[in-house]
Amino acid sequence: MALRVLVAVKRVPAVGGKIVVTDDGREVDTRFLGFTMSPHEECALEEAVRLVQTHGGESTVLTLGPPESEEQLRYALSLGIDRAVLLETSGQEAGPRATAAEIAAAIGALEAANGPFGLLLFGNEAPDTGDFQVGIRVAEALGRPCVTGVKHLEVGDDHLVAWRDHGAAQELYRVGLPAVIAVKEGLNLPRYPSLPGRLKAKSKPLDRHPVSPAGDALRTVGLRLPPAEARRTVPLGTGAEAATRVVEVLDELGVLAR
Repeated sequence: MALRVLVAVKRVPAVGGKIVVTDDGREVDTRFLGFTMSPHEECALEEAVRLVQTHGGESTVLTLGPPESEEQLRYALSLGIDRAVLLETSGQEAGPRATAAEIAAAIGALEAANGPFGLLLFGNEAPDTGDFQVGIRVAEALGRPCVTGVKHLEVGDDHLVAWRDHGAAQELYRVGLPAVIAVKEGLNLPRYPSLPGRLKAKSKPLDRHPVSPAGDALRTVGLRLPPAEARRTVPLGTGAEAATRVVEVLDELGVLAR
């Protein structure tokens, strides 16, 4: 059975960058940040490539974001995803309700033109906002079963079986296709793009659709950075005279064998 899979990803600031808030205190200043996608979504892309290799079919990656989101889509194409769709915004951050509405509408249009997707894959949550909502809202809008927090996935002809952790145990879900699955990091080991893959990705077509997400009922009042961690350097001494103090400090840290 050929399987059509769509993966939704989001352009987010790279982990490890220094976060700076804009002067009005309502947004993160992204001018000097690198961008990426979440590890959950990288696993979703890897799963889509593997499933299409196993079952045949086609894989599509979709994102809602500014024109610069093409970078993340090209990266997905370099991994072996067949097709990319950019729901292009002006750059204004959309809330989970508006994001899900635009994605669901785009999926409906794609399915009307090319046939249904058997599987829609999402990352379990966005690493920047942590909403945990978009995949669930898309499933609700499209009337499809949804399982979140998935760490293992097996797809059959007309159904799938999904596992997710629950404390020290595992929960197992069997749902019919088409379905929506939100996956977590650890589902698989994502591949790195090869040089031929990167070169092919540059020439693959990218579908652009300008959108204007509706406003969200939520309003950002302000962002506040956590207080900087205070660090203090205490000289232990100089030369051989410092040796005794060094031993004392190592002993206090518990790294000396007795």
